[in-house]
Amino acid sequence: NFAHESEMASGLAISGTRSTGQDVRSQNVQAALAIANIVKSSLGPVGLDKMLVDQIGDVTITNDGATILRQLEVEHPAGKVLVELSNLQDQEVGDGTTSVVILAAELLKAANELVKKNIHPTIIISGYLQAKKEACKFIKRTMSLKLAELGKDAIINAAKTSMSSKIIGSESEFFASMAVEAVSRVKTTDSKGKPKYPVSAVTILKAHGKSARDSELVDGFSLNCVRVSQQMPKVIKGAKIALLDFDLRKAKMAFGVQVLVDDPEKLEAIRKEEGEITKRKCRMLIAAGANVVLTTGGIDDMASKEFVKAGVMAVRRCKKSDLKKIAKLTGGNLLLTLSDFEEGESVDASTLGEAKEVAEEKVGDGELIYIKGCSSTKAQTIVLRGANDYFLDEVERSLHDAMCIVKRTLESNTLAPGGGAVEAALSVFLERFSLTLGTRAQLAVRTFAQSLLIIPKTLATNGAFDATELVAKLRANHAAAQKQEGKSAKKWIGLDLENGAVRDNVANGVLEPAMAKIKMIRFATEAAVTILRIDDAIKMHQKENPKGPQQDGY
Repeated sequence: NFAHESEMASGLAISGTRSTGQDVRSQNVQAALAIANIVKSSLGPVGLDKMLVDQIGDVTITNDGATILRQLEVEHPAGKVLVELSNLQDQEVGDGTTSVVILAAELLKAANELVKKNIHPTIIISGYLQAKKEACKFIKRTMSLKLAELGKDAIINAAKTSMSSKIIGSESEFFASMAVEAVSRVKTTDSKGKPKYPVSAVTILKAHGKSARDSELVDGFSLNCVRVSQQMPKVIKGAKIALLDFDLRKAKMAFGVQVLVDDPEKLEAIRKEEGEITKRKCRMLIAAGANVVLTTGGIDDMASKEFVKAGVMAVRRCKKSDLKKIAKLTGGNLLLTLSDFEEGESVDASTLGEAKEVAEEKVGDGELIYIKGCSSTKAQTIVLRGANDYFLDEVERSLHDAMCIVKRTLESNTLAPGGGAVEAALSVFLERFSLTLGTRAQLAVRTFAQSLLIIPKTLATNGAFDATELVAKLRANHAAAQKQEGKSAKKWIGLDLENGAVRDNVANGVLEPAMAKIKMIRFATEAAVTILRIDDAIKMHQKENPKGPQQDGY
């Protein structure tokens, strides 16, 4: 009972465990490093994939940092910060999720070493933030290239760089041009006249069979559904599309409604009317000019007979999210009901969407319905082909990353060299910058500079090359580029991970959007600072269940 009394004396009685100071910091850094080590070996063109099996036994095989961390159910609170960090990078940029986690963990590790040398965390934090600011300025000023100077190929190269670490790296030519094509086709301009490239307008459908090279880009939207009846037309030109969110089936009385009939002939009339209600709806749609009907509900034989007679293509059980997209693309409205303000039912022709053609085509084992030439905005569909689900899922993720990179490149118009070039240049620059500081932050800035080298180091290590030697070569080149006159062309030098050497990465087309780099550094620093600020952790015990009156309580 002695411990209990001393706790009472200290005035803080909490039902929990409290750990403070260096203990907490070390635990947090340990957790961050553990997470970074999981994704570390998947970085770069020679990185390997991870196989994750969840509780149900679903298998995910992936190389995408954010996906890996999302699958791991991380318990540790500091670990969660890193997982959220990679998700943020995924939303904001779309790629670079692995490097952002590795960098954050490395910054933490280095900071922890400094704290052990009796340097106060706040000093480290202010040094880190200063370094971050200078780093972002330096990238904008020195390491970025305008898209216009590099020409059209640069966009494809950026997409290829994004894919190089993924499973489709070997087919990157093919997929990169597909990603660029798809994203450039969905270009829209917002109210301020800025071009926008909504990646969500590109739908990715997966179909088994054939090989990855047989994937195709279709101009239009496609639905993974089939016609209700085989007698309906397969292709409809000049389509007018009705989008419904209700059943076209024989109307039944609501559950629990009783109809008391005193005359058997009336019973027949009721039955007939039940059928007529749906038929009237179908005829209304046809009268309004609809020749394609898509619904989230069902369509029974009676309704489909009406449609077949009129030569209308009807599709049932579509996803509601798909219909919402189609409504947006074709300029139609999703109808929740046919009721109008006059208490009757009617169909307004303006609620129908329009498209040049709606066709059902056979893809793989199933059929897909393509909606081509949408009237209001552009939609693109990529139909991926491949051997199995895992492969297709991974290709979809890689393509999504690549498309995000293309979008960022087109919107920001600036590129930076990949392959560790930016990090090495920053490291050299920040080390020199730290010498101009006469404050205690000097050490923190220098530490930041050294931590940035973790990216080229990891890239080299994953390729089974001598990391120390390659990074030394890199830094020597960048130091020359920044110090000596006439050597500034050396600032584009990065790693060549096929041959384990250094090369000019701009000439070799290893490029990434400069914005992705800036955001990566920004996010990683912020996450590291967040975790570094913590010096006290109190974990509450779970409350005991009080016994209720039903047991031997009261």
